[in-house]
Amino acid sequence: MRRKSSRSPDSPPPWAVALADEVKGRRKALRLTQTELAELANCGPDFLYDLERGKPTIRLDKLMPVLEALGLRFKLEPRELSQ
Repeated sequence: MRRKSSRSPDSPPPWAVALADEVKGRRKALRLTQTELAELANCGPDFLYDLERGKPTIRLDKLMPVLEALGLRFKLEPRELSQ
């Protein structure tokens, strides 16, 4: 028997929500609008709108300039493997 997820099928995965919260929080801390950040990162405001709402299918090549403009870094870290 499969266990039901507490997450609805339409809600973004936890990693997308965490990324969205971090980007939005940093943008607001820097007092930038989505339009201003889009200009700095050379992307469209629609991309930022999707990113800040946790869309899980964002493009990495568009994400990296946004993080750079915000002074954030993309970092991979090993996690503990469950047995």
